[in-house]
Amino acid sequence: MANIKSAKKRILVSNANAERNKAIKSGVKTAIKKVYAAIESGDKAAAQKALVEATATIDKATSKGVYHKNTSSRKVARLAKAVNQMA
Repeated sequence: MANIKSAKKRILVSNANAERNKAIKSGVKTAIKKVYAAIESGDKAAAQKALVEATATIDKATSKGVYHKNTSSRKVARLAKAVNQMA
């Protein structure tokens, strides 16, 4: 454990940020799973709705600095491609 006050604070802040990032990443994964679940069920309308929600979630994560912009673009592109390839 750190002895210096500023080091102790940095530990607390970094733990808080790690928890926040973990929660945001978990939300993104859940949104992505909802899109793929809608695709599996064959409901194109639900898949498109889930895609819009997942895109918003991913964009929010990017704006918070959790994901790099290229990572978020790749995730959105793959989801959009999967939805567009439905029947």
